[in-house]
Amino acid sequence: MNSTSEPQSENTGPGTELLGPEIWNLPNLITVSRLVLSLILFVIIYLEGWWKTSACLFIVAAATDFLDGYFARKYNQVTTLGRIMDPFVDKFIICGAFIFLLERGSASGINAWFVLIIIGREMFITSLRGFLEKRGRDFSASWSGKIKMGVQCVAVVVSLLSLSPEPPYNTPGFLMFRDVTIWATALITLYSGIDYVLRASRMLKRNPL
Repeated sequence: MNSTSEPQSENTGPGTELLGPEIWNLPNLITVSRLVLSLILFVIIYLEGWWKTSACLFIVAAATDFLDGYFARKYNQVTTLGRIMDPFVDKFIICGAFIFLLERGSASGINAWFVLIIIGREMFITSLRGFLEKRGRDFSASWSGKIKMGVQCVAVVVSLLSLSPEPPYNTPGFLMFRDVTIWATALITLYSGIDYVLRASRMLKRNPL
């Protein structure tokens, strides 16, 4: 997702205040809209029966992440609030979607171990990033993190569609594709976490704290 909005080293320059009129810019409004869409998504999943609608809503919400990052860079509207909110909303919608899918039971293809891997990785890497960047180290998102986010989004969409009773989503072929996607997502998430740990290790080895 948007790597520019990941928490970075402290910046007290103009335009980076946490609160103030400058936070009401287009990128931050898009980020807030993604948060609202995610809450609507969770309600729809909870109500059941709107699986294709849920999948479409998730795609729209996930796509807005590209937009807020694009406008923030293009118009130089990066703010402290945006740096905090953007990665938070990314993790909120992904982890929240998997939690609500877990509540649907085995029909969704999501199990507790999978959700534990997803949430555990996010919590650990977020803590690691905060620790390093608080000490002035650049620990922005890598390609493995971006690929991880992409496959997680695909897993959410496929799992939502697999709950639909309509063909082709209820066919054995689609369900097998869903299961392969979920397993691949778990493995890529683990790989991404290990990659970040090794990256941090190399960084600290070159320049100890």
